[in-house]
Amino acid sequence: MKRLIIFLLPAIVLLGSCKKWLDVKPESQVAADQLFTNRQGYEEALNGIYTRCNDKNLYGTELTMGLPDVLALDWLVAPGADYLGYLQTSLYNYKDQSFVTRRDSIWGGLYNAIANDNYLLQKLDSSNGILPSSEYALIKGEALALRAYIHFDLLRLFAPSYLSGAGKAVIPYVTNFSNKVTPASTVADFLKLAAKDLSDAKALLKTVDPILSPTYYVGYPGSPDLGDTSSELKNSDLFLQNRRNRLNYYAVCGELARVYLYMNDKTDALANALEVIQSNKFPWTDFSNFTDVDPQKKDRILYKELIFGWPIPKVDKDLVLYGYFQTNNGLYLSADMAQRAYETGGVGGSDLRYAQWFTPGTQYLLVKYKRDPTYNLHPIVAPALRKSEMFYIAAECTYASNPSQAFAYVDSVRFNRHIGTAFSATSEDDFLAQLTREARKEFYGEGQIFYMYKRLNRGIVGPTGIVNPPTDTRFVLPLPENEIEFGGR
Repeated sequence: MKRLIIFLLPAIVLLGSCKKWLDVKPESQVAADQLFTNRQGYEEALNGIYTRCNDKNLYGTELTMGLPDVLALDWLVAPGADYLGYLQTSLYNYKDQSFVTRRDSIWGGLYNAIANDNYLLQKLDSSNGILPSSEYALIKGEALALRAYIHFDLLRLFAPSYLSGAGKAVIPYVTNFSNKVTPASTVADFLKLAAKDLSDAKALLKTVDPILSPTYYVGYPGSPDLGDTSSELKNSDLFLQNRRNRLNYYAVCGELARVYLYMNDKTDALANALEVIQSNKFPWTDFSNFTDVDPQKKDRILYKELIFGWPIPKVDKDLVLYGYFQTNNGLYLSADMAQRAYETGGVGGSDLRYAQWFTPGTQYLLVKYKRDPTYNLHPIVAPALRKSEMFYIAAECTYASNPSQAFAYVDSVRFNRHIGTAFSATSEDDFLAQLTREARKEFYGEGQIFYMYKRLNRGIVGPTGIVNPPTDTRFVLPLPENEIEFGGR
């Protein structure tokens, strides 16, 4: 896995189009002709892209529980010392050096993963029967889905929303492994390219993905004494296990639902969200698992409900090491922020997320990723797509034609978070405001709520409850200087 990343490192030329990268020679080079001579080489190439994305500067930490949530004003920065360098980012000072360093790392890392992906797709197209047809379809489907997934997050960070600037050309959708500069796409065209990649991936995976088998069921892959309730580790082929740790068929449906909703195509967004919901593959987490006092059996991340997640086995240690969610030097909520966000004085008084995800006190610290040091009921992953998000998407797509059905979709999530009060709204604006508030409760520490504020062009709720008006000066991150200079943006 790691060797492939080293081999493809010079492909970072696609990021800034600077010719000096072409002259970089990796210290340990794996000849492409050797790597792609057998099935294992293609599998390692695909695994290498996932490994790149799992980096702590990408989905391993930063894009899951860092930058997007700071931009959404979900956190206060610890007083006295800006240990993590987020203070100026929380003020939308995009000239701050800590922000610039993070921004450049995200941009470079994601486009590097895309370059690796495009190289793999290029080799797949000339594989000449090295792979069995079923595995060719599986690997190509995942590679196309990865390309779309990564590009979509770049768009959600570095370009105006569809609502704000559908016709603006900002960033490139790169589909070739080349040292040539890829022209920037408009937001609308970019989203069409992402939807095409995902639709092609969906068609490829539909007949080959093990997760579609009636005998494949998700659950906890722990030891029998801790209640193994999953078939996810039971395939004799290691490469076909743990489909929820990869962009499986239902994850592609979920990402398609996101992309279509972003481009205001509610018909196709609803169809893909319902395909996930109606599969009945992802059961709601039992209250007993969520609240178990035994740390080895406690399920804080609602694991069975994850459609896709990035494996991050060291995250609990890394969060301590780098100072995330730590008293006096990390990210936290005030008591007022936490109680306001979860509406504890009203409908949220019994919300298990409030009770199980935060340590109360002067500073409310997130413990969603806290782990028993010896053994756990399930592996730790960074949630990338949740079942609950499919219900939120279905609700938003249904409201105009059937408000009561839309409310029922939201209640499906609320009732499974121990909220007994039925959801209701008095107008479309009220509905969207309340739906955003519900989603914020669900996505703390997962990097998604910022994108919802941006897509809907809704104001961001600050620490004191004051709403910051929606503007592209907040919602659109500036491009790296190298990309502007060498990419001609």
